[in-house]
Amino acid sequence: MNALAATSRNFRQASKLLGLDSKLEKSLLIPFREIKVECTIPKDDGSLVSFIGFRVQHDNARGPMKGGIRYHPEVDPDEVNALAQLMTWKTAVAAVPYGGAKGGIGCSPGDLSSSELERLTRVFTQKIHDLIGTHTDVPAPDMGTNAQTMAWILDEYSKFHGHSPAVVTGKPIDLGGSLGRDAATGRGVVFATESLLAEHGKSISGSTFVVQGFGNVGSWAASLIHERGGKVIAIGDVTGSIKNNNGIDVPALIKHKSGGGALKDFSGAEAMDSKDLLVHECDVLLPCALGGVLNRENAPHVKAKFVVEAANHPTDPEADEILAKKGVVVLPDIYANSGGVIVSYFEWVQNIQGFMWDEEKVNMELKKYMNNAFNNIKHMCKSHDCNLRMGAFTLGVNRVARATLLRGWEA
Repeated sequence: MNALAATSRNFRQASKLLGLDSKLEKSLLIPFREIKVECTIPKDDGSLVSFIGFRVQHDNARGPMKGGIRYHPEVDPDEVNALAQLMTWKTAVAAVPYGGAKGGIGCSPGDLSSSELERLTRVFTQKIHDLIGTHTDVPAPDMGTNAQTMAWILDEYSKFHGHSPAVVTGKPIDLGGSLGRDAATGRGVVFATESLLAEHGKSISGSTFVVQGFGNVGSWAASLIHERGGKVIAIGDVTGSIKNNNGIDVPALIKHKSGGGALKDFSGAEAMDSKDLLVHECDVLLPCALGGVLNRENAPHVKAKFVVEAANHPTDPEADEILAKKGVVVLPDIYANSGGVIVSYFEWVQNIQGFMWDEEKVNMELKKYMNNAFNNIKHMCKSHDCNLRMGAFTLGVNRVARATLLRGWEA
């Protein structure tokens, strides 16, 4: 099942539990606006090349729309639509005053030079500048984009609208980015994991972890778990997978990787078959990479007691049902990986106020938001007698539905 079908299915289940009016349900599902633009740029050799850019603005009932921009060859309207909708529920679960959006350009960023990427980003911004804005739609980095991409968008947007640091988040610190933003998603995953384990009388210290994906989110999550006394016993990424039942020295692995080393060549662990990573025995499994990695083929063999979804949509609905029958507790992505959008909100607030926070305040506020959201999800689970995924979806959908009705929506 693709991301759009799965997200829509979860939304409809939540809508049924909440008893939403069918007309309101349909209205909440339809995107506010879908944008498709052609971006033609000169390559470094002088030849012209064209790309298609997308921006889906899903809902603005609770505030400006918010969501990343990804540069990836497989960016398509369906995927962007699903992720925009997911952002609407995610921002509502986190209780930040945003709606959902998502964007992207169908390209292979690795095949483009830095100057080509800059030209592409500036042309894309020129095409959508009048449809984004500090109080309209606030982009952020995503797969294939980074703080530099946001700096180019900010600069290009400011040519049309004057200095507007709050138009994007995930910027370089020197241009108004927030301290703590780089680690925010991984740190939020760890706060979420602490809340989940505490609910079951456990803690990170003394628990074992398997981490799939060792990019920004996976490396920060693994590092912070290691700091708290958790034992990371297996890690995998595109270069291979490794295990050490006595615990991997995560800081040493990060140093090895930053020096250009592949995971499988790390001397402090033994190589393992990547197919075995997700079904390796552990207390907590953290999928931190791609969507759809837990499916009907491998879900029956998952040995983890808890799955914390640090990636977007890592668990197929079929796998969800299998894991539920096995008694595996799944902490859903729309809560577990919301640390990034929460600290993006803090960055936006700092830019609007023109007053920057220190990192300690950012991390303290992030913990507060993550803990409050977990308690609100648990409350919805009790009210609707449902699992954590439906608890999170009912929480998010209910908040958006209430905001929509309060603004004067009529059936």
